Amino acid sequence: MTKEEILRHVDHTLLKQEATWEDVHRVCEEAIAVNAASVCIAPVFVKKAAEFCQGRVAVCTVIGFPNGYHTTETKVFEAQEAVSHGADEIDMVINIGWVKAGRYEAILNEINAVKEACAGKILKVIVETCLLTEEEKVHLCKLVGRSKADYIKTSTGFAGGGATEQDIALFAKHVEDGAKIKASGGIRTFEDAQKYILLGADRIGSSGLAGQYLQEKQN
Repeated sequence: MTKEEILRHVDHTLLKQEATWEDVHRVCEEAIAVNAASVCIAPVFVKKAAEFCQGRVAVCTVIGFPNGYHTTETKVFEAQEAVSHGADEIDMVINIGWVKAGRYEAILNEINAVKEACAGKILKVIVETCLLTEEEKVHLCKLVGRSKADYIKTSTGFAGGGATEQDIALFAKHVEDGAKIKASGGIRTFEDAQKYILLGADRIGSSGLAGQYLQEKQN
């Protein structure tokens, strides 16, 4: 795969707590320049980013982020507000405590409630693989497949672990009913991104690939 092909799968991400609008503006410009799949930013910047991007790149944001233990009602409100501000895609974090307690129906109901709040926009479900057992990962693959969500996503990048080849292969084997896969967390090279895509990932969450590519072009 060429770097240009890989970048079309990338959600160009900036979710650092210290990010300013100037930082987000730069990331939006980079995402547009490389024809990225989306720019993934904090909810507070969605409205301004959507006004700036004007459809030239999809605007993605996160809800229940990064810990996932917001109430369902809060996540629904977050999704509704983000969509009203111009978000094209929503990445939500599930309640990991509910996984550990075996409350899978509650997780399914929450995912579907958030998807309804997305009003037809893309929903990606972050399951935070570094906190899960293999059995839990398989169960969540099947659950997200049963849900109305569009993607299962590995990680927030804030819990001490990120995407691995083993997890993407596991997802590709067990995800059901057409749900797609997003690999995210710690993906810093085009070689790694290509491995994940070839293993079955449709999206790559990365904060650095677009900038690397543009820097190479300048040099």
